[in-house]
Amino acid sequence: MFGVIDIKSLKFNEKGLIPVIVQDYYTKKVLMLAYMNEESLKLTLEQGETFFYSRSRSEIWHKGETSGNIQKVKKIFYDCDEDTLLIKVETDGPACHTGNVSCFFRSLDGKYEEDIDILNKIYKIVEDRKINPVEGSYTNYLFEKGLDKILKKVGEETTEAVIAAKNNSKEEIIYEVSDLIYHMIVLLVEKKISLNDIFIELENRYKS
Repeated sequence: MFGVIDIKSLKFNEKGLIPVIVQDYYTKKVLMLAYMNEESLKLTLEQGETFFYSRSRSEIWHKGETSGNIQKVKKIFYDCDEDTLLIKVETDGPACHTGNVSCFFRSLDGKYEEDIDILNKIYKIVEDRKINPVEGSYTNYLFEKGLDKILKKVGEETTEAVIAAKNNSKEEIIYEVSDLIYHMIVLLVEKKISLNDIFIELENRYKS
């Protein structure tokens, strides 16, 4: 499904493994580094989801089989030396077992990376509120009141963002646009539209 690739031309190491860099297809964020053997690569090509080889357990594992965080393969590349793979994926959840979007969330100076994937994080929180209501939650209040209430809030926040822009206040614009984005995410969850659906539409509109 990903075109012609001669697996035999790839340079697996002495243990029959090749390193694989996994990248989010839409955000371009590097998610993880794993290893494949020839069999797991064939499974990945055949099924369109990532399969890796666990060096600690000495077995093939299907990413997301237990967590549900499946990685759907969009593109597969190999480097100039033919000894490393880059797989671009559409994700159904965090790549890291810690719950972080990426396994690369710490730097050598001990500081955590600022979360540039905050939209996905907010979406997951809002989605969880809809599935698992929390008493006193404003998000649940919006879902309980229904679509008309959500649309009313989207309209109100849009107007407030416009007013903030007219007032020429950077702080006010940031605050109101943040409110608008949150309410738009509530609307997307209510209508069962994922952020990836939006990313795909934008990708189609602005392909270079």
